Parts: sequence; structure tokens; C-alpha cells
Amino acid sequence: MAQTPALIGTLKKQLKAHGKTYVDVAEALELSEASVKRLFAGENFTLQRLEAVCQLIGIELTELVALMSQEQPQLMQLTLAQEKHIADDFILLMVALSVINGYTFADLVNYYKLSTTRCIQKLAELDRLKIIDLLPNNRIKLKVSPNFRWLPNGPIQRFFHEKVQQDFFNSRFDQDGEKLVVLNGLLSRASNAELQKKMQKLAREFNDIMQEDAALPMEEKFGTTMVLALRHWNFDNFKGNMRSP
Repeated sequence: MAQTPALIGTLKKQLKAHGKTYVDVAEALELSEASVKRLFAGENFTLQRLEAVCQLIGIELTELVALMSQEQPQLMQLTLAQEKHIADDFILLMVALSVINGYTFADLVNYYKLSTTRCIQKLAELDRLKIIDLLPNNRIKLKVSPNFRWLPNGPIQRFFHEKVQQDFFNSRFDQDGEKLVVLNGLLSRASNAELQKKMQKLAREFNDIMQEDAALPMEEKFGTTMVLALRHWNFDNFKGNMRSP
């Protein structure tokens, strides 16, 4: 199991946090302290022994795995080269966006016209780019943070500006599940900065809600895009009628 060292490392931290020693573990497992030290050194735990140690500190094995995942370093952004590699391959971009949004391997082959072989090839590329870990049985482990962001004005953002933006706004936004709010006014720099903070908070809430919905069946979810934008701006046609400062 490739993740065993990380799991045992998390277990050690949890034992320390709960004030438990190898002596306590030895008593729980009915082993000598020396045997317990060898277990940890060799990272050679059976599932039953892992569960017994978790019980000693009052957590479930699933909680230990979740704690391990939280400790793993996660990507906040890709490099320029990584983004360019993805943006230059439309199918790879489609797969990358989908897995970041929670698609499983089964979802990808069921919802897109992708053969099993081609889907695995694209996932393997994302693995090489260190965006995911492609695990046995084509399970996907994301390596990007929930607060992941594309590079400002990078290849992916430029792709959306050039190819996606017009398509997204080609709507009256009057259907169920749609909403458009456009506001215009005079704001100070301080007020503008305060609104930007609120926008960041709303973006985090969007990600939190998406994580909460992750366990729902795919048929109960639908693709949703929210655009948050704010800038100092005047309509070009107005500028010709404005006095020079």
C-alpha cells in the first residue's frame, strides 16, 4: 500500500496528541513494547491492529485516513508549463476539469464519448502532471487543494476568455437554476477592497457546498458555474461624453 508510510506517520502524531505511548499500544495489542516498535519501524500493521490502535485513541480508521489526507501537501496552482500542456489538449482539459469537480472514472466513461483506454491515457497524463494520483482499479485521488485556482491570465483563463465566456453569457438567466445580478455604483477604494474580501468568502462557500454534495449520486447533480467579477469600469460609449479631469 503506497500510502502506508503517510498513514503510520499520521497515527504516530495522533498517539502523541492523545498522550499515548508505545507502552499503551503494546498493552492494547497484547504485544511487547519491542514488538510494537518493530511494527512502527517496519510499517507492517494488519488492518485489525490498525483498528485496535485507533480504538485506543478513540477514533475510527476512516477518521485516521481523513486526517492523513488533510496532512498531504496539495496544489494551490499549477505551473505555467502544466497549464499550457492541459490547454493545448481539449480532451485532457475536459478530463482535468471533470476530475477536479469530482468525476470518478466511471462517471467519465459514462458521461463522455471516451473509451476506457483513452480515458486511462488522459488520467495517466494528469498523474504525470501531479494533479491526481491514479490508483489501482482506476480510482482517482485529487492532489489539488479545495481552494485551487488557475493562474491569473494563464493558459486556462485565456482559454475561458476566448472560447467559453461568450457561450456562458449567451443566456437570459431566467431559467430554474440560473441567476444574473449586475450592479453599478460609486465606491471608494476601501469599499471595493471590502467587497473583494466578501467575494473570496463566497468562493470558499461555493467550494464547501461542492464538497458537501460530492457524495451525492451523479444524477442528482448538474454542472454549475458561478462568475464573480468586480472592476473599476465605465462603459466605453459613455467615455466620449465625459469631461477630461
